[in-house]
Amino acid sequence: MIGIARLAIAGLMAIMAMGTARAEDALKARIGVLRLSSSAPVFIALDKGYFREAGLEVELKFFDAAQPIAVATTSGDVDFGVTAFTAGLYNLAGKGTLKVIGGMSREKPGYPLIGYFASNNAYTAGLKTPKDLAGKRVAMTQVGSSFHYSLGLLADKYGFKLADVKIVPLQSLSNAAAALKGETVDAALLPISTARKLMDEGGAKFLGWVGDETPWQLGAVFASPKTLANKALVTKFLGVLAKADREYHDVILAAMKDGVAPINEQTKPLLEIIAKYTNLPVEQVVGNCAYIDPDGKLDVKNVDNQIKWLQEQGFVDKGFDADAIIAKDFVKAD
Repeated sequence: MIGIARLAIAGLMAIMAMGTARAEDALKARIGVLRLSSSAPVFIALDKGYFREAGLEVELKFFDAAQPIAVATTSGDVDFGVTAFTAGLYNLAGKGTLKVIGGMSREKPGYPLIGYFASNNAYTAGLKTPKDLAGKRVAMTQVGSSFHYSLGLLADKYGFKLADVKIVPLQSLSNAAAALKGETVDAALLPISTARKLMDEGGAKFLGWVGDETPWQLGAVFASPKTLANKALVTKFLGVLAKADREYHDVILAAMKDGVAPINEQTKPLLEIIAKYTNLPVEQVVGNCAYIDPDGKLDVKNVDNQIKWLQEQGFVDKGFDADAIIAKDFVKAD
């Protein structure tokens, strides 16, 4: 009996040791994200255990603007960045300190994400549509941000000069929202998740969606050369994201009508996950589901157009194009 007991204990210790070894062998990754639906596949993959099943131990680090995520990825504070393209990101990538490895959110008609919003006073004074933004004071996170590029596309579409718009960079989404509510700016570009509370409280007026006005490849997945050297980590990470991209697309995006996802047995579990990480009730998440390609593809041509536009504006250094910053071994081009 004693011998059997000893064998049982030895077996238990061996199993425990194997479990410890497996935990130690797990590849670790820190991911920089915003609390927005544009990162939905990341939230789904983490909450449903897809990263863990692939042998990845993942930690999320949240930011309040896109550009700092690019800086954090370069410095090694995070291993992967999942957020919008910015001038800062492109400048870092142009120097070889970042590479784009996959596509993420897109501005697309019918999928509300970033909107144009007016202050109450400006709205009363005649600011009723996005094309009325010429000559106005417009808040956004940073110069050269995705919001700035969206406004530039709008200026090109309606034939007004971007220079005629007074850009007010306030460094964070919360600051931009506060400025709009406080009437210190005429308008702001904000994700609907940030602006909805403002509108519900009567602090702003909705003008239109960027996706309806000027569709473009808004976000991406990127990493530093140091992270890319760990091919096993990158391959597993992108493989898990691809699984979550497909699930998010097929369950939520495919069910959307008039920009709103239904709440039913299929969609509710995923909507609840997104709500958990964006700090929003499910009832608000349904109208805030960013479009993401089901295969994680990247619109490379549009990325090249972004770089050229930002270079022309003087926001991005010249001398490189999309081909120079894309990790072709990993990117699925659209």
